[in-house]
Amino acid sequence: MEAGWVKIYTSSDFFKSELVKQVLIDHEIETILINKQGFPYRIGEVEVYIHEDDFQNSLEIIIKNEL
Repeated sequence: MEAGWVKIYTSSDFFKSELVKQVLIDHEIETILINKQGFPYRIGEVEVYIHEDDFQNSLEIIIKNEL
């Protein structure tokens, strides 16, 4: 991954991570989802990354939306 990206959210639930990603995208924040869950059992984490310049704004959005 390129420099300047930071992890803003981690969950073992893929759909929660996808929800966070979509809410941030709706607020025009560029977002990357990295699925580290193994196949076929889906054990592991799903991580949401944003650019470090958007960290504070993204954190406020996540808290405001109770994600």
